[in-house]
Amino acid sequence: MTPTKRQFTRLATAMAASLLLVGVAQAQTALDDIMKAKEIKIAVPTDYPPYGFVGTDLKPQGLDVEMANYIAGKLGVKLEMVTVTSANRIPYLQTKKADLVISTLGKNPDRMKVIDFTYAYSPFFQAVFAAKSLPVKSFADLSGKTIAVTRGAMEDEELAKVGPANMDVKRFEDNAATIAAFVAGQTQVIATSASAAGTIMYKNPQLNTEYKLLLKDSPNFIGVNKGEDKLRLKVNEIIAEAKKNGDIDKMSQKWLGRPAGNLPE
Repeated sequence: MTPTKRQFTRLATAMAASLLLVGVAQAQTALDDIMKAKEIKIAVPTDYPPYGFVGTDLKPQGLDVEMANYIAGKLGVKLEMVTVTSANRIPYLQTKKADLVISTLGKNPDRMKVIDFTYAYSPFFQAVFAAKSLPVKSFADLSGKTIAVTRGAMEDEELAKVGPANMDVKRFEDNAATIAAFVAGQTQVIATSASAAGTIMYKNPQLNTEYKLLLKDSPNFIGVNKGEDKLRLKVNEIIAEAKKNGDIDKMSQKWLGRPAGNLPE
C-alpha cells in the first residue's frame, strides 16, 4: 500500500519528536559523564585577580579557582582546571572543552540565549578602597579626602551620587592612570572595581589596601551548557548549601575583603 501524504506527515513528525527526545537525553549526560570519569573540567581565569591569577608558587589561585576546587570536592571528583580569557570562556563551554565556567561571568539576556547559569556564587562590585590605617566607615568620612577615579566609569557616576560635596575627586582618563595615581600616593583613596583593587593588593602589598565602602554590586554566576539541567541543579545545591553554612561568605571575605551578602538565585 502506498503511504498517503498524511501518513508521511505523521511519520516525519514522529521522527522529529524522536530526534528531539534523543537530543534532550544527550544534553543531559554531562553530570553522569563527570561522575563516571571521576573528573570535572572547569574553566577559570588566571589573569584577573583576585578572582583568578598565578601565585608566586606558579599555581592558579583566587576566588574563582577556590570555588572550582570546592565544587569538585563536593562532587567527589578530580578537578581539571582549564585556563580561559574573557573572550574564549563561553566558546570553551559550548565546544565542551569545559563542563563549567567559573570566570567572573555576569548574567545578561544575550548570554542567556547561548548558555545557562547557576545561582550566583560571588559578588563583583565597584567600591571605595584605601589603606587600613585610613579611617573610612561611611561616605561622610570621604569629606576632604583625595579620591582617584576613572572619568566616566561606573564608579565615578556612583560616587557622585553618594559622596559628600567636599570630597576631592581626581579623575583620570583610564584605569591604568587611576591605579598608578593611587599607588604613587597622589590620592588617599581609590574608587574602582574589585578586580582592579585585587591587582593593587597583589602587586603592592606594602600599601595595605582594603575594602571600605560599596558603590555598586553585580554578582557572578557559573556558566553551564544549554540543556544540562542535571548538572546545573546539582551545582545549585552545592552553592545553596555553601551559602547556608557560610562557606561562600568565607571565600568572599578571604579574596574580596567583604562577605558575599545576599546573592541572587
